[in-house]
Amino acid sequence: MFAGHVGAGLALARGDRRLNAAWFVAAALLLDIVLWALVLQGWESVVIPADFANRHQPDFVFPFSHGLVASVVWSLAFGTVLFVATRSAPAGAAAGIAVFSHWIFDAIVHRAELPLLGERSARFGFGLWDALPWALVLESAIVLVGTWIFLSDLGLSPRRRASLQLLVAFLLVSTIVGMTIAPPPPSPTAMAVSSLITLLLVCGLIAWIDAKRSRA
Repeated sequence: MFAGHVGAGLALARGDRRLNAAWFVAAALLLDIVLWALVLQGWESVVIPADFANRHQPDFVFPFSHGLVASVVWSLAFGTVLFVATRSAPAGAAAGIAVFSHWIFDAIVHRAELPLLGERSARFGFGLWDALPWALVLESAIVLVGTWIFLSDLGLSPRRRASLQLLVAFLLVSTIVGMTIAPPPPSPTAMAVSSLITLLLVCGLIAWIDAKRSRA
């Protein structure tokens, strides 16, 4: 739910208008950033199944990034760091919520593969991706509403508003293509590298887009 996470981060960026929205988008994407970093380290894993062309869903073992307890810890840690850095309780709270929103949205769409704690603990997931049209409608709604909430702050110039709208449209189209017709990745490592670069690039683009927003 890449585009959906970005939408949640944009909405929660209204938690403190003085801060660049990239902080909150990064918070909403944090669990995936951790996931792909840990996959490259061999601490978590992703398997591209034989039926990927039909499901477009890899299989994950990710207790340190996407476990329920781990997600709470990441949420508290990121929110606390931002609070200490900014002395803004709204910013810290919004960032923590953004991190944990990632787990909530993933639990809605993933099959029961998000663990409570370790690999053998209880697992969560409602499997909405198995009803893919509904999953894509939900993700589209999240990112469009989140973008609308963010853009209701009129501090962005028309050029930067248009840049954000184009970026969001690209992410949504990419998500739909990735969940429907995209071929399987060549390897888990290639998937991890490309995903991590994409996540960081999106955060960087949003940081640039929001750099000139009025902090009034």
